[in-house]
Amino acid sequence: MGIKKRIRLQYQVEQLYNRYASLLNDGPLEEWPALFCEECFYAVTPRENHEADLPLAIMRCESRAMLEDRIYSVRETMVYEPRYTRHHITNVQVLDENEGLISTTANYTVIETLTDELPKILNSGKYLDKIILDEGEFRFKEKYCIYDSVLVPNSIIYPV
Repeated sequence: MGIKKRIRLQYQVEQLYNRYASLLNDGPLEEWPALFCEECFYAVTPRENHEADLPLAIMRCESRAMLEDRIYSVRETMVYEPRYTRHHITNVQVLDENEGLISTTANYTVIETLTDELPKILNSGKYLDKIILDEGEFRFKEKYCIYDSVLVPNSIIYPV
């Protein structure tokens, strides 16, 4: 792959990650599932399980429809204290591009702020993703959110 094509691909992938963080941080949250293909996979998994190839995840969706259901439940059915999140995505790397399937990784940190508390780190880890060009847009085909700690607060409400 030529340098211009690599730079362009890197830019497009970073734009997808920027949109991802923007929608989770400031919304509208209902647009977040459109960043994924109809047939997709999304999981929030502890590093220990991922490295042992264990399928257990604290959040797992196997289609865009399941992601939409997750957002619906966050908005309409869950009862929780109001909060804000800030996703910081860094070190975005395109690892491979093969026949239209782009393998990427990035580090992430999610800061959570309740209106009457100091901000705290909610979750941190890395993304392992597969991205494709779908209907003229780059979309996630597969997204693993691999968090570093075996402990996770019970306040993970929004997608990571």
